[in-house]
This record gives sequence, structure tokens and C-alpha cells, in this order.
Amino acid sequence: MAPYESDDSTSAGEADDLRSGRRKAARYVVPVAVVGVAAATIGLVPALADSGDPDLPKITAQQLIEKIAKSDVQELSGTVKVSTDLGLPNLGGLESGLLSGAAKGRDGSSADPASKLTELAGGTHTLRVAADGPDRQKVSLIESAAEYSLIHDGKNVWGYDSKSNEVYHGTADESGRGQHKDEVPATPKDFADQALKAADDTTSVTVDGTAQIAGRDAYRLVLKPKHASGTTVGVISIAVDAKTGMPLKFTLTPAGGGAAVVDAGFTQVSFAKPAASTFDFTPPKGAKVTEEKDKAGKGGERSHEMAPSHKDLGKSGAPKVIGKGWNSIAVIDSGAKGGIPSSSGKGDLSGFIGSLGDHVSGKFGKGTVFSTRLINALITDDGKVYVGAVTKDALVKAADAGR
Repeated sequence: MAPYESDDSTSAGEADDLRSGRRKAARYVVPVAVVGVAAATIGLVPALADSGDPDLPKITAQQLIEKIAKSDVQELSGTVKVSTDLGLPNLGGLESGLLSGAAKGRDGSSADPASKLTELAGGTHTLRVAADGPDRQKVSLIESAAEYSLIHDGKNVWGYDSKSNEVYHGTADESGRGQHKDEVPATPKDFADQALKAADDTTSVTVDGTAQIAGRDAYRLVLKPKHASGTTVGVISIAVDAKTGMPLKFTLTPAGGGAAVVDAGFTQVSFAKPAASTFDFTPPKGAKVTEEKDKAGKGGERSHEMAPSHKDLGKSGAPKVIGKGWNSIAVIDSGAKGGIPSSSGKGDLSGFIGSLGDHVSGKFGKGTVFSTRLINALITDDGKVYVGAVTKDALVKAADAGR
């Protein structure tokens, strides 16, 4: 089906609307955490194809964006399939160990939601989701012979890992969210919200036909950089439910082509009110329960987050962002001099990790670039970190310009 809009740019009104949700500072990584890049950046997603293209009334990109913004789905249940292909390096099985290690909270609890959902950083996963207003939500990660569930019921937030029979118990803040500030996107709406926040006047936004997702008619909203040079982002496609305006599927294809970086979409969805029992939870007999207050810091907030704190990573607090739109690069002063060793040497782990990167040099000096199909990070020998959804050359150019 031909696109509803052939214009490869947004209107002035669309640009203003998109700029109002200007992208936040890019998230960042440290060397070993390259494995966790997907969980620390916008989750992005394979072609929106289902059974047939429905015949729907024409709609402009601006109207579709407004439809998403006005969407107020309070009740739903369904199944979401999430596939992630960042192109992480093959470490002979070590990468699996790092991911599983990251899935265990710093307090030792495998049920801690702040780190458990980092498993979505790679592979294909099935999620069951349910919502009944702002006070009740549930997401279950279905694994082979096991299940992890995160339940929000009023003031309580429960995480349960059936494999280890461990329970995490916390409380929701005034907004209804748990006290973990860094949340991992798990549904097409989560991904779409982050992508739309990232859009600005450097973004082309069009409506490109229709699709049928999980048995529902949907429009395809397509976002792509107006100027592809320097960015690793190719095309973002969002299937928007024609009736409710809720995103049903989210796709990001990298500029380098090939399979999508992440594919997140409903395979089944219902907008009927879920049974109240869906959100009931009582710790099973014999389960190890970790209370949020056990690890609380000053003011009662959790003493750790999914990603390292700004204070841990740099002297200057929040990262500085240079560049614009899809070419934005976050710059952090890690304070760690010496960079990454260039060889594995005498069995040194840091050296081994350093050998996985691409060693570069320029006016800035020397450094190591760690890459995925979407996110690249340059760690210089003087402790600076440059990271973004940009090419290696763009990082080197940014580092040179900063000298």
C-alpha cells in the first residue's frame, strides 16, 4: 500500500510538537556493561507484518501522533513478543554468564526488578502483560520451566522469580511507580513513548500504510533521521491501533540494514477488564523475601539503580550532551585514567575486555570503541566516555572536537 504521505519531512506543526518532547540525555555504558546496552537505551524494533493490510481512513502523521498522545487505555491484557538483536560479540558463552549475572540485583536477589528485566537485552522473550488502571499492572517474563513476575498492586510492588523462589517487595511512589528510577521498556507503548521523545526537527515522520497486529487494524507511523550520516538508526516503525491509539508493535531497523535491532509487538491483546485476582500476590511458602527497606539509603530511597549513578561515573554529575537529534552523543568524565588495556596480557580480565574493542586514536589521544549494531561507546585513555546511537567515526570526531 502506498504511503499516506510521500513528503519526507514533518510539517512545521509536527516539528513543533516533536520538539516539545525533545530527547533526554542519552543513557551510557562502561566497558563490561556493553552487554547491557539494550536495557540502558531506547529499546528499538522487525517489519510490521501480520495478516493483510486493512483499508482505513487516511490520516496525517500529526493526527496520528495526537491520537497516540490522547490514547488512554486503562484496562488490557495480552501477550507481547520481544526479540533483541544488538549484535553483541560472541564470547564463547561468557556473554550469557554476564547477562545472567546482571539479572541478579546488587543485594543478591534474583527477584529484584531493577536488574531482572535486563534479560530483555538479548534473544527472544515472551511477556504476559495486564493493566487495570494506574494502580494495578503486571508483567510476567515467561521462561522455560520458570516465570518472573513484576506486580504493582496499590502501594505494593512485588517481584517473584519462580526459578529461585525469591521475592522482592517494595512500595510505589506517588506516581504509582516503583522507586527504581531506571525502568526497562517492556511493551510497544514503552518503546514508542521513548522514540517519540527522541524525535525533533531532525526527524522525518510519515504515515506509511496500514497493518493488522494481533487481530486489530492499525496505522504504521514511520520515524527516520532526515540526515542519515553519522547515526546508526535506520527506521523506526510503530503500529498504532486505529481505534484506541495505543501502540501495538514497535520496530527499529539499524542504518546498517539486516534484522531489526528489537522487535516488540502484541501477539494477542484484549481491552477487557482483567480479573482482580490477576494482581493478587502472596509470597510462596519457603520463599526468600527481600524488602526494599533492607537496602534503602537516606530518605528511604533505594541505594542502587539499574545503571551506575552519575556520581559514580563522573565528577560532573549528569552527562553532557553534544550534537543534535539522532546524532546526539553523551559525554561522561568517568574519572578513570588509563582507559582499557590493549591486550589480554597475563589473563587479565580488563585486558581481555579491552581486546574486544576497536582501538582508535586522534587529537584526543588514544581510546577503545565498544560497538553493537545500534550503540557505540568510546572510552578514552584519560577517562572520558562518549556514547550514542552514532558511528565509530562520529565518536572519534566528537572526542577530537572536545580537545
